[in-house]
Amino acid sequence: MLYIIGLGLDKGDITLNGINCIKKCSKVYLERYTSILPCPVPELEKIIGKKVVPADRNLVEEKNTIVEEAKKQDIALLVMGDPLSATTHLEIIMRAEKMKVKTKIIHSVSVLNAVSETGLQLYKFGKTSSIPKWQPSFKPESFYDIIEENLSINAHTLLLIDIGLSVKDALSCLKGISEKRKNNITDNNLIICSCLGTSKQKIVYGKIDKMMKEKFELPACIIVPAKMHFMEEESIKKFL
Repeated sequence: MLYIIGLGLDKGDITLNGINCIKKCSKVYLERYTSILPCPVPELEKIIGKKVVPADRNLVEEKNTIVEEAKKQDIALLVMGDPLSATTHLEIIMRAEKMKVKTKIIHSVSVLNAVSETGLQLYKFGKTSSIPKWQPSFKPESFYDIIEENLSINAHTLLLIDIGLSVKDALSCLKGISEKRKNNITDNNLIICSCLGTSKQKIVYGKIDKMMKEKFELPACIIVPAKMHFMEEESIKKFL
């Protein structure tokens, strides 16, 4: 059996169900490339009562090592947030099914529902996108297309920030594209959420130039709000 277990957003978010499943497992892998662990690995090991094996993208997505091991014994793959928030983990589930390996998903809180702490209503969010770290020869703008598409139907946009990219650099990408396309998206207030669900949580609402002067820890995300309901407007004021 392959257990894919969500760790949530903070070190104490793993569910009792998740802990009980880990106890059954001969080996526990920790996926380390889609998000940032909010505590040192030894702290996590103390909480779950097992040593963990770091798993990079190649081990999870390319090799069949984890699935092959799960043919003969119970194996756990720990994932920050909820296991199915990233398509990476759906891929390993589908691969396991093709190889006749049983899987069990243990869900947990993720950024996709924790953003409700801003006061924005979850059902008013449109497509989610990510701001990637730009390379000299690769500067994709597809995330900005998603913003424009969402705004056209009056939907908020959640932008995840890739590992290795600072909030300031992500905002610079956003501002640069806005100026190039000559629209006023970044003239409006944005929301930045840093370390959601942890003791370091920080939510700020304001103009992009103000945001670029603030200090934000990672992981973080940016929200481009559409027209807000009066209750959303009232709630978000406390983060100005």
